[in-house]
Formats: sequence, structure tokens, C-alpha cells
Amino acid sequence: MRIFDPHIHMTSRTTDDYEAMAAAGVRAVVEPAFWLGQPRTSVGSFTDYFDALVGWEPFRAGQFGVRHHATIALNPKEANDPRCRPVLDVLPRYLEKDGVVAVGEIGYDSMTPEEDEVFAAQLALAVAHDLPALVHTPHRDKVRGVERSLSVVAESGIEPGRVVLDHLNEVTVKLVRDTGCWLGFSIYPDTKMSPPRMVELLRTYGTERMLVNSAADWGRSDPLLTRATGEAMLLAGFSDDDVDRVLWRNPTEFYGQSGRLDLADDEATEPTFAGNSILRGGS
Repeated sequence: MRIFDPHIHMTSRTTDDYEAMAAAGVRAVVEPAFWLGQPRTSVGSFTDYFDALVGWEPFRAGQFGVRHHATIALNPKEANDPRCRPVLDVLPRYLEKDGVVAVGEIGYDSMTPEEDEVFAAQLALAVAHDLPALVHTPHRDKVRGVERSLSVVAESGIEPGRVVLDHLNEVTVKLVRDTGCWLGFSIYPDTKMSPPRMVELLRTYGTERMLVNSAADWGRSDPLLTRATGEAMLLAGFSDDDVDRVLWRNPTEFYGQSGRLDLADDEATEPTFAGNSILRGGS
């Protein structure tokens, strides 16, 4: 089983995680820029972080045979801090770097006027730099947040097929399904989505434009839940090809729109689906 995790925060994970992921079939990842858990107080904090995402982290991943790519942005939570707004001025130089495959995470946290402005500005950057956009949908008031996100995307003029709305669930999937945007789902141990719930959504809505990620970070999360979802799909009667579409070909197609994916060796290798089950923690 070959796996491309399209949203995972490896800066927060250990080398043991990389080793376990590689053994589970994870060959490629995309790491979106995100909130570190406490406020950053200067632009320099962001540039050091962005430099690590495009420099150190790909090197660390490569030691375990994992291809690492990044998305770069001012995240929604910090869009509300005036000390962080100048980050918008430094983004263009990072959006031109090799290995940066989208603008993200952008979108909403609390749906403030400040977040409106920063969201729209970064969608404009995505258009200007010919990059896809990774949109974080808020964890609170989710339906209104998704509806509002879709409105901003429509106003921006970006092609819907170059946008993924992430952290969707059973309540919000219908809002996005017919918009032309891609649909992202984060599989978590206790919150967001679980492998069985994801299987039911795939039964209902099919595999087209569906992205499954672990969104693993410094909180309670599990970087192997992409694999667990693939195994749950097989147990539910999905084919090997269905699993490969969801866990490999879909993220490759979406981020491939950047023209910067480096997957040549992995794409040339035929997927295999035999192997030991590594379902963890009642997933």
C-alpha cells in the first residue's frame, strides 16, 4: 500500500514516526505551515520556521525514504495578531521555492474581519503564483465556516479544482461535494474523523476528489491513521485500486497542479497491498 499523506505536521513528530510511517507505506507527505501552539511575536519567527519547512525537514524525511513537500502561509489563528500581518510581505519569496506545492493553511479560525482580509489576500497570492490552496475549515461553527470559506473562494477567482477544503465531516461534506473543490478529511484518534466513518463517506460519495490525511501534530494524533483508513477500506470491500486512488493518486493529482512534486521514483513503482495490519488504538 503506497500512501501520500497530504496534510501532516512532521515538525511536531519524531524520527521514530518517520521510521514507522515508511514501514507502513507512507512514501510522501505535505506539511502545511500552521500554528505552533503559542503565539509567535515577530516575522523572524515565521521565516525561521518556513526555512526549516523547505530545508531541514525534507532532509530529515529523506533519511527514511519519505518525500517531503510543504505549503506556506500565515495561518488563520495568527491572522488576528497585528504583529504577524507583515508575514504576508515575505510569503512571495517562499511561494517560489522548490518543494512548496500550495498556499496553506489559510482560511478561518474564529471568522473575524482580520481573517477575512488575510484569507482573501492569500488566495490572491495563490492565483499570482499559480499554486493550489489548502483551506483550513474552522473547528467551531463548522457549517457557517465552510459556507463562508466557499464564498471567499468563489469571490477570489481561483479555479475551484485548485482548492481543497480540509477537516470536513459528515455535516459539511455535502456543502463542498458539488462545488468543484477537493474534499479533505483528517483522521484522528478521538476527534474529527475515524477510519470507519471515513469508509462510510467514501461509500456514499465515492473516491473522486477525496483526500484523506492524518493532520498529525503536537496534539493527540496518529501519523499511521492513513494506513488504518486504507485497511478499513479493504475490509469494507473497496478494491486495491480504490485505496490507491484515495491514498496516493488523489493527493498526487491535487498537489501535482503546482508542477513541483518530486515523486518520480515512487510513481514508477507499482503499489502492493499485502502486508501486516498496523491498526492502532481501536481505530
